[in-house]
Amino acid sequence: MKGEFMDTILKVIDAQYMHDYVLRLSFNDGAVKLVDFLPLAQRGICTKLKDMNYFRNFTLDPFTVDWSNEIGFAPEFLYEHGE
Repeated sequence: MKGEFMDTILKVIDAQYMHDYVLRLSFNDGAVKLVDFLPLAQRGICTKLKDMNYFRNFTLDPFTVDWSNEIGFAPEFLYEHGE
């Protein structure tokens, strides 16, 4: 049963920088979406994403895209906001 539950958790399994503030995200359900992070970088700690060097220095944690263990978005949020 544990394995079945784990398979239903949405995860970002790959992320590629495309241009400007757009990342191409691949999800474990097979979906691939382009996400523009500029609108998300307007408030609070997320304004750090406006620094292009910071933005391009993302990594993947076990579930999502991460910036220096400071900024991360739920995979479900990214899935809904991607095109």
